[in-house]
Amino acid sequence: MSRPGWREQDGFTAGLDALAFGVLVFVFGTLLVVNAWAVVDARFATSAAAREAVRAVVQAERTDLTAAQLEARARTAAHQAFLAHGYTAPPTLTDTSLSLTRCATVAVTVALEVRPTIVPGLVQSGAYTVRATHAEVVDPFRSGLEGDGVGDCGF
Repeated sequence: MSRPGWREQDGFTAGLDALAFGVLVFVFGTLLVVNAWAVVDARFATSAAAREAVRAVVQAERTDLTAAQLEARARTAAHQAFLAHGYTAPPTLTDTSLSLTRCATVAVTVALEVRPTIVPGLVQSGAYTVRATHAEVVDPFRSGLEGDGVGDCGF
């Protein structure tokens, strides 16, 4: 019985090209998914930071806080929410409407820049800015605030 010999290797080069192309598609596809998830994760973090900043103002125990103290309270709550999501950078609060009066709408917009993950050596594109806004109304019948809550809010 004879042992089968080696066969020709015709077409093997084309197989190597397809393998290299497949690896490139896998790497760039993975980078695309990673970048998309970074934006989604930043959206979750900014949404939570805006929500917690507004709640910190609306549910403040002291009602005699100044605007600067309310903003510091909101900034601290937003930073703690960022830390809980794994972001160490301080949040950027824009378009803040912080008033602790009956029926006032307290609104905060939080912004975060997300830098894309790239392959070394490629040109880096700009950062994506992710924004989230949250608003709540101060309770009209909350104790400690001036007024009775009925005449102040148009009831």
